[in-house]
Amino acid sequence: MSSGDQHDLGSALRALRIASGLTGATVARRASMSAGKLSKIENGRILPNLVDVELVLTALEVSDEAKAELLRAARAAVTESTAWRTLRRMGPWKHQQAIQAVESQTRHLRLFQGQLIPGLLQTPDYISSIFAMPPAMTPAAQEKTVAARLERQNILYQEGRSFEFLICEHVLRWLICDPYAMAVQLDRLISLSRLPSVSIGIIPLNRRMPDFPMTCFVINDDRLVVVETFHAEVSTRDTKDIAYYLSIFDNFDQVALYGAEMCELVERIRDGFLTQRESG
Repeated sequence: MSSGDQHDLGSALRALRIASGLTGATVARRASMSAGKLSKIENGRILPNLVDVELVLTALEVSDEAKAELLRAARAAVTESTAWRTLRRMGPWKHQQAIQAVESQTRHLRLFQGQLIPGLLQTPDYISSIFAMPPAMTPAAQEKTVAARLERQNILYQEGRSFEFLICEHVLRWLICDPYAMAVQLDRLISLSRLPSVSIGIIPLNRRMPDFPMTCFVINDDRLVVVETFHAEVSTRDTKDIAYYLSIFDNFDQVALYGAEMCELVERIRDGFLTQRESG
């Protein structure tokens, strides 16, 4: 998107806000962003990502037609990438709040993980161990980030939502925290799998893989896919991309273990961590 397009988009968002009668502070709060960031977007000083634009338009309660038109304007490049270093500069806990804002608008969430236990399913010890890894955070930043991720998990208990998680078996075996904390984490997986809104499938090591688990991704309804790479978070709203990721998810789903088989596998791995703790 050129600087001119960037300014036009910001001007359009500002015009819609003024027409709505809402203050910048009110819209920013509803969109889970600072008033300063909204002001920079409206004045064309920063380029909003697609999620930012949708959150602002949702806060303004614009019509579906207006929302679609402005999202098309923001989609000069259908796929966008935000470097992790940029997200770290804004504050990792603020990124968690931004994710929460997107999740709050999602009725059906599908998530594939070949790297870590999904954030919505993590225990406090597991979360703390993740955010203790480099690059280092201050203790205060780590505490706020852990709290923000735990706050996101409340959505699992809200009515009218559904969650499908696919996790590769090797993820359960990686020693992210000490063996006992890993055992507690795996117990939590089993417990959460019993929630009526939650489906957890484990892709076992002894089944032929239908595809390469190159990275993790989350599908929010059928409107947004967010992919995590080493250097950036990449999002796309392109319908063909979304259909492709849905097909990948379905392929892995075909070889996953559910129900009693899933619980039996997770319990075996958990018991291995408990034995490791006792022998250690």
